[in-house]
Amino acid sequence: MSSFPSFPIRSEDPKVEVAWFCDLCNGDYEFLGVPDGKLRSSFEHCSEIIRTADSLGYQNILLPSSYQTGQDTLTFAAAASQLTQNISLLTAIRCGEIHPPMLARTLSTLDHMLKGRLNINIISSDLPGTVKDSKTRYQISKEVIQILQQSWTRDKIQFKGNHYEFDLPADPVKPYQTNGGPLLYFGGISEDARELCAEFCDVFLMWPETEEKLYATMTDLSVRAKRYERKIDFGLRIHLIVRDTEKDAKDAAKRLLSKLDLEKANDIKHRALDSKSAGVLRQDELRKSADSDLFIEPLIWSGVGLARSGCGSAIVGTPEQVYEKIQRYIGMGIRAFIFSGYPLIEESKIFAEKVLPKLDTVSFSKVQGRIPLQTPVTPLTTGERK
Repeated sequence: MSSFPSFPIRSEDPKVEVAWFCDLCNGDYEFLGVPDGKLRSSFEHCSEIIRTADSLGYQNILLPSSYQTGQDTLTFAAAASQLTQNISLLTAIRCGEIHPPMLARTLSTLDHMLKGRLNINIISSDLPGTVKDSKTRYQISKEVIQILQQSWTRDKIQFKGNHYEFDLPADPVKPYQTNGGPLLYFGGISEDARELCAEFCDVFLMWPETEEKLYATMTDLSVRAKRYERKIDFGLRIHLIVRDTEKDAKDAAKRLLSKLDLEKANDIKHRALDSKSAGVLRQDELRKSADSDLFIEPLIWSGVGLARSGCGSAIVGTPEQVYEKIQRYIGMGIRAFIFSGYPLIEESKIFAEKVLPKLDTVSFSKVQGRIPLQTPVTPLTTGERK
């Protein structure tokens, strides 16, 4: 376990929520940067990823959002809700993309379809074809979150901000979940992003960095949350390459890059709307200090970031090494993990066989009282229809 000193977090119990990643944005590969027709982001392939993760015992699965070839997030989530039994859908929403009351209604519908197995990943990047300054984008996100939270906890939406003003009944948007509605997961390292998460969100998601940099970020966010009389949880989004020997794991990493054309890779990377975000630029800068094999610290390999925006590094090692690294993260205070590996289905099976059974896992939305034990009284269940 890590020797870093502790700081206040919401989930003191060291049980962790383990999630997988679903490729909705045309990014599943056998060889990084080389499109594979069998792995395209079709409904068939993406639904197989999510069904596999559900059957393997992952508690959550991230459904990303981006203006790229693939599946629309909310549309896919609605269909996937009927294909899963236990897994929660961590569904990305880009704030400002949908009129907030209708977004609240969409999420209410989805939450009822899933019987509460819905988590929300808040995104504040620019909408396709638009450019706004950071403060404006995060102000819009702040207002959208406040409107959603009113719709989940009050009888009326009564909101007046710089971008939205509403006085509406909340019956059409009541969620299935209780005690505040769906949990909000959020990632971003700019000043505006940190303040937004500290004030409103439940889980701060980080991309891979050295342990020291991760710990510094977590300490800062914990202090900020305390100013709002809140505690938050911390999560890590990271790739995996797990093999029986360290040599096999490193060889698999090299194989993943073996057909990479750096010019094409750079084009693929910058198709994503977040490719120039502070978080991505920070990972790019960190990779410059990596060793000749692209490791930024023991077991953390940064090669994925050559052709991928967002999460750019992987834990590479044996099942024992990967487990021990995860335990170090848990010791630091990280309680949620969103893993992935290439190809997504094959790597999800390897991790589920060799590492996942050793972890003490939990669903945040269940232990934090968001999913009710009995059917809640809402206008879409047994509540009065006004």
